[in-house]
Amino acid sequence: MYIMWNFTRSTLIVPVFTCLVALCFIISFLVSIESVYMNLVILYVKLFDRKPEKVYKWEKIKEDMELGHQNHPVVLIQIPIVFELSIGAACRLMWPSDRLIVQVLDDSTDPDIMELISMECAKWASRDINIKYERRDNINGYKAGALKHGMRHIYVKQCNYLVIFDSDFQPEPDYLQRTIPFLIHNPELALVQARWKLVNANTCLLTRMQEMSLNYHFMAEQQSGSTRHAFFGFNGTAGVWRIAAMEEAGGWKDRTTVEDMDLAVRVGLLGWKFVFINDVEVKSELPSQFKAFRFQQHRWSCGPANLFRKMTMEIIHNQRVKIWKKFYVIYSFFFLRKIIISIRSLSSSTEDHNLHSFTFFFYCVMAMHRTKGTLIGLFEGGIVNEWVVTEKLGDSLTTELLPQWSWVYILCCAWYDFFYGNAILYLYLLMQAAAFLISGVGFVGT
Repeated sequence: MYIMWNFTRSTLIVPVFTCLVALCFIISFLVSIESVYMNLVILYVKLFDRKPEKVYKWEKIKEDMELGHQNHPVVLIQIPIVFELSIGAACRLMWPSDRLIVQVLDDSTDPDIMELISMECAKWASRDINIKYERRDNINGYKAGALKHGMRHIYVKQCNYLVIFDSDFQPEPDYLQRTIPFLIHNPELALVQARWKLVNANTCLLTRMQEMSLNYHFMAEQQSGSTRHAFFGFNGTAGVWRIAAMEEAGGWKDRTTVEDMDLAVRVGLLGWKFVFINDVEVKSELPSQFKAFRFQQHRWSCGPANLFRKMTMEIIHNQRVKIWKKFYVIYSFFFLRKIIISIRSLSSSTEDHNLHSFTFFFYCVMAMHRTKGTLIGLFEGGIVNEWVVTEKLGDSLTTELLPQWSWVYILCCAWYDFFYGNAILYLYLLMQAAAFLISGVGFVGT
């Protein structure tokens, strides 16, 4: 058996692991090049002050005594995941009341929740806010289904632009005044995306780690995509759409759990441009429960991978954009940032390349979960379209433990390396085992 084991190890196991190491090196090299490229673009923006207001035409909407409010376009605000904070913030936006429609979309089945939403809408309606409470009796298509249902109402046809705010998003009163002019004065623009301002980032270790990751996403990925290619993935909220561009692309689709990214890619392939406004921030909340965070990460890994599977050939055969943009969408936007990053993060993570200590190890722990979601999306596993609303605001979820064998296995490897190895790999493994244990018992969230 000893001879057979040596033979198997030398002829099969070692070559396989050698190839895997080489593959990991290639992947790390490609991701590193992408990271350097994005950061060079951001450096260019800062050095030459290439703010969107200087790249695109932007002028404050002028008041006209004769026209009254007619020079203000009609704006529809959709709130697909309902909460009191988002309704109140949307209704407080500074915009002529006769040129603003707030649409509250509700597909809940709880009578108490329905009554609360109805009362909140009635309160704002009594203050001369044009607010529509739209219910549907099913949850088909989840968020995408609700948004699609909301667009079917007759009064939507008078609207020029669509704004979306998820449940916990609270825009500043001047949000529309700072974003809508981009669309008015630049007919080639289809989307204006604002940045998220994470109000509970210091609640716990989990929220602080999310803040670092999302800051990298906005500063590097969104801003570089906006600057260099006028294209990026819509974040699903805190953005303003040109309704004409949406309709040209076919509107909302519920074929994946990332309806926001789906719409963005289809609109981008028609030649429309997007702009990211880093200076406009919308208050939002991060999930502080580990279980809620894991559901969110699954959706953010599975959905893009599944969309990549469905749209690759559509992108290749597209005739409306240049080959360079098609290459960027397939290789950089999808393959590197949505597929490879999740798999590569089994050893490290692009957005955390400059971080250290437990933060780094925590993302290695989550990499197993993200990789699983990515593979489910690519191969359309049974839960590919699973949608679980990310619960926030001090929810009382019971944390779902990570597989306990993970940290035990890593701990055994660490002790083996300590006694029989000739390196100090056990130091890394001991810290990684601790990260798995801490995450598994739910000590990283509230």
